[in-house]
Amino acid sequence: MLVLAIDTSTPAVTAGLVALDGDVLESRGDRVTVDPRAHGELITPHALEAVKAAGVTLRELDAIVCGVGPGPFTGLRAGMATAASLAHALGIPAYPVCSLDAIAADVAPGEAPFLVLTDARRREVYWAAYAADGSRTDGPHVERPADLQTTIKVAAGDGALLYADALGVQPIEPRFPSPIGLVKAARKDFNHEPAPLTPLYLRRPDAVEPAARKKVTTP
Repeated sequence: MLVLAIDTSTPAVTAGLVALDGDVLESRGDRVTVDPRAHGELITPHALEAVKAAGVTLRELDAIVCGVGPGPFTGLRAGMATAASLAHALGIPAYPVCSLDAIAADVAPGEAPFLVLTDARRREVYWAAYAADGSRTDGPHVERPADLQTTIKVAAGDGALLYADALGVQPIEPRFPSPIGLVKAARKDFNHEPAPLTPLYLRRPDAVEPAARKKVTTP
């Protein structure tokens, strides 16, 4: 099974081709650029380059996996629109996956629970808690680091690096979702119809509709 995995929920613009054979996952070609302003510009070229690097064509893909956040509005729209368009054109399923779960799927196995935190801007983080086996136990949420009450002391994601001191956590890898992590988090759904590509925004957008203009009257 050949799966194109993409994610634009973090500053990393990520696309990769993953071959899935039973429980074995193999990365065939990744393209990642860390640039929070380049989601719309780079995600489609990255996806096409990843497929080309794998030595296959788009028509050989069996499925697409797309990180649906939580993340910023503009970034998520770029990735999800790309995933939906390719899936529709190729007639293949597109599976949504929580981007925090994708990061958790790449955390090295251990014996302790951990957090995944990504930068939500506005001095906030998106976060979720996971058991030692990588299963999510809480979240996702958006919160100020100072308001996050937890006894867990290790955390993955770029938010863990940014706010390690405020949270009192030890940052661990990875920082961003990887194609392998995205497919790991989504593969439990591959035998079912995919859920809709619904973004995990968690909060209202910064942009608002302009208010009605005030009437100008003459004396």
